[in-house]
Amino acid sequence: MNDRVWREVVSWFWVILIFFFVEGTLVQARVIPSGSMENTVLIGDHLILSRMGYDAGVPFTGWQVPLWRQPKRQEIMAFRAPFFEDGGYPDLIKRTIGLPGDTIQIKEGVVYINGQVLSEPYRPDPPNPMDNSGPFVVPAGNYFMLGDNRENSYDSRYWGFVPRQNMIGTPVFIYMSIDAPEEVWDPGNLSGRFETYLSAVIHPSEIRWKRLFHTF
Repeated sequence: MNDRVWREVVSWFWVILIFFFVEGTLVQARVIPSGSMENTVLIGDHLILSRMGYDAGVPFTGWQVPLWRQPKRQEIMAFRAPFFEDGGYPDLIKRTIGLPGDTIQIKEGVVYINGQVLSEPYRPDPPNPMDNSGPFVVPAGNYFMLGDNRENSYDSRYWGFVPRQNMIGTPVFIYMSIDAPEEVWDPGNLSGRFETYLSAVIHPSEIRWKRLFHTF
């Protein structure tokens, strides 16, 4: 192998190594596939997540290690769904409502934490009086997650708590937002995504320009 080829191999090795380090420990990209967090994040919002201090792993594998940071109350978090063992369900993004040891109860749509009303200015609509659930006591090492759009959110009210080791990171900013149907962003719908991105290039009005670089 001559020197030129060897230098090329070494250069690509470092590029791949840096990608694995950044993707595995610092930042990741995610797209929002559902309306459970509207109007905070919308279907088709593309997010950059910070994994710094929350999670480290090897891209394209199931190997993950939780780090030192702990989710804060009302912080938006991405996490691995706790109700599928085979990893076949996409990562979810919800808001951290209950911390370890908290007692959570929802009465007529209003969230109570340890008996105190939780102020939720991010909610898109008034509380639904029909939403009554709990009480839930959050176990050690777990968190209670809710979507901001409670009428359209499959969350801890239904499938329970999220272990700390499932936490991936928190969104930093929106780098792209495209107004397209929900099914386009389903996992594995590569053709639908390709057509959507192509359409956005041809029809820039499909891009929600005002949402670009919105921070959290």
